[in-house]
Amino acid sequence: MVQQPPMYNNGPGPSRDGPGFMPPHRNGFEMGPPQAERTRSFPPLPGFAPPPHKYATYGIVPSTAPSSEDESEDTLPRANLNAPIEALQGLANAAAEMAAVPSAEPPRLMERTPWTFDAILAVAGKIRSGNGPLSPTFYKCLEEAQGIARSSLFGPVVRKEAVQAAWSTNGWLPSGHAMRMALDLGLHRALEKLADDSGKQRTADEERDLVVSARIWLCLYWFDHQMSLGTGRPIVLRDENSIRHCRLLLTHPMSSPTDVRLISLVELIAQKTQIYETLTPLNGQVNHNTMSFIRRANIALDKWWAECDDLHRQTMDQDSLLRKILAGELHYAKLWVVCVALRGVAWDKMPFEQRELAFQAKDAASNCLSIFLTSSEYRAALRYAVHDSLVTAAFSGLFLLKMASLFPAELDLGAIIGQVEQLAQLLSEVAAERYALALRIMLANLRRKVGMVGGMNTPAPTMPPPSFAQEMIVSPTFVDPNMPPPFTMEELGFVWPNNQNIFSPSAIPVWLQEQVRRPYVLSCEEQGC
Repeated sequence: MVQQPPMYNNGPGPSRDGPGFMPPHRNGFEMGPPQAERTRSFPPLPGFAPPPHKYATYGIVPSTAPSSEDESEDTLPRANLNAPIEALQGLANAAAEMAAVPSAEPPRLMERTPWTFDAILAVAGKIRSGNGPLSPTFYKCLEEAQGIARSSLFGPVVRKEAVQAAWSTNGWLPSGHAMRMALDLGLHRALEKLADDSGKQRTADEERDLVVSARIWLCLYWFDHQMSLGTGRPIVLRDENSIRHCRLLLTHPMSSPTDVRLISLVELIAQKTQIYETLTPLNGQVNHNTMSFIRRANIALDKWWAECDDLHRQTMDQDSLLRKILAGELHYAKLWVVCVALRGVAWDKMPFEQRELAFQAKDAASNCLSIFLTSSEYRAALRYAVHDSLVTAAFSGLFLLKMASLFPAELDLGAIIGQVEQLAQLLSEVAAERYALALRIMLANLRRKVGMVGGMNTPAPTMPPPSFAQEMIVSPTFVDPNMPPPFTMEELGFVWPNNQNIFSPSAIPVWLQEQVRRPYVLSCEEQGC
């Protein structure tokens, strides 16, 4: 195969650490002809490369395995006659690939798919940095991964790892691109092919390829729906048939111990999608029919948990991490249902039916936090958790503070504040200071509102404010009359060398200023649930 030019033309002899290094076959693309005379600020556009083997194609190249269908290897499959461009491109790729000389040595991950390799290193670098400043390793790997991602916008993708690599600190746009790449690769048909009992025989490589494709598609399906529900955007993918046979993975000879976790996520997001599409058009109108639907939804969620917990129980004990996560997701789903049902409601003027729902959600949020705080396995794993898990914990805490602010006489404020203080401390320990700071500010607001004196009961003995928050610290002589009174370090649970310094609300980021001005009126969309 053709050796690729470097991504950036910085002179002769680029090294791996320099900006000019580029391993061959970046992400399965063959890049265009070298242009040594030009200095590039972006990677060159890709060409149309053949796939690495016949079974990682667009799903249209006929298999060499025996088949009972009336199709020969020299004809187009009937299923693709309605997609002539895709069919011709696939056959052209296959013809070019069959002419290539096979290599007996499997390619290394870095050489086969450096996009994925760079994305893995970027994530690892971010985790290693914790609450401190991000390392040059993170920025270097992120820059290279995003450069390859830009190239993937203008040509076909021929490896599944490209779908896995479509990661970003802001995942909405990359997830949509990953979905299109997966559709191009035919990953959405993997489960249907695995369920095909027409007698068609597949080789071990073909079978493994389908299993891997199915897993990637299920992960992508869950992630895309989760992003849509969490941001309030329309759900783009509505083909439920692509996940209909998901439980086949549980009994497949090539099943993985974590497949049960993947299946439970997909089945839960499918239920949440139905709930969302039923409740959203009501715009917060809660009547008898709404209450009946929510009761049925909670019963369905309980049934989902019982079935999935039974699947987990077969290989895991009661205190295992995955079973704790499953229980937490049940409580958070019930909280989420109420947030969707009450979206747009004036929380301080709720009638009885809406108040009843709000208190049910309060119990669900408290149960969710209890699992986070009491499970040692969960606490240890939270450092490496995906963003969704951190949002689950943070929003549960914010909802409890919201309820405590609205109904202080009807709730145990001490228990709620203690629980949220522990959560803020835990989030600070696992490099989720963005959410911990939000909780600390809301706690300080609640104490002021109900007249409780003193700061947090469990501050870190030596914890300074996070690096991004130090710019918000000002001299106590500075007071902005247009903002609420500033917070002291003690109120926020921080230790600072100069105890007289204050935390200026005017320096707080916009996403937190809004909550300082109108505390606790938080929608599910605003917190990304």
